[in-house]
Amino acid sequence: MSIEGREGGGKDFSEGSSSAQPVGSTPSRYESQKRRDWNTFCQYLKNQRPSVPLSNCSCNHVLEFLRYLDQFGKTKVHHHGCMFYGHPEPPAPCTCPLRQAWGSLDALIGRLRAAYEENGGSPETNPFASGAIRVYLRDVRECQAKARGIPYKKNKKKKPVQNNETEESSSMTMLHFAP
Repeated sequence: MSIEGREGGGKDFSEGSSSAQPVGSTPSRYESQKRRDWNTFCQYLKNQRPSVPLSNCSCNHVLEFLRYLDQFGKTKVHHHGCMFYGHPEPPAPCTCPLRQAWGSLDALIGRLRAAYEENGGSPETNPFASGAIRVYLRDVRECQAKARGIPYKKNKKKKPVQNNETEESSSMTMLHFAP
């Protein structure tokens, strides 16, 4: 069954979602952004020559959309040959392009992934959940981190570094307050 043109079966933004707002209330910032993003993506598909029906949308269309959005980006990404490549705070301007920041793209994909399913799309066929999209986002993250000279490291839950002096004084303090 197609995502478009479902009668009564699929959810529409006006009907709400799992985070539905009561009738007459203002949608959350997230819901409003998700709706705008979804409308923008659907318009992008309609503007393709030939037009791409949503039911035929694939991860390749999503990747093309993400590349298209780069022209509206505000994040300077230095080329490998740029003299400022790898410098977190370059001292002068350069001609390297502006791109969409990785974090913005990651959030966008999350919203579009949710919107696809809220509009009747199946999780199994969700083009925004494709492995190719995850690989693209990972590559963008790594490229942008290297271009700024700040290698991306995933935050892992670390055991706190313990200073013996602090540890001893805090444990002694705790002994004084113990019942």
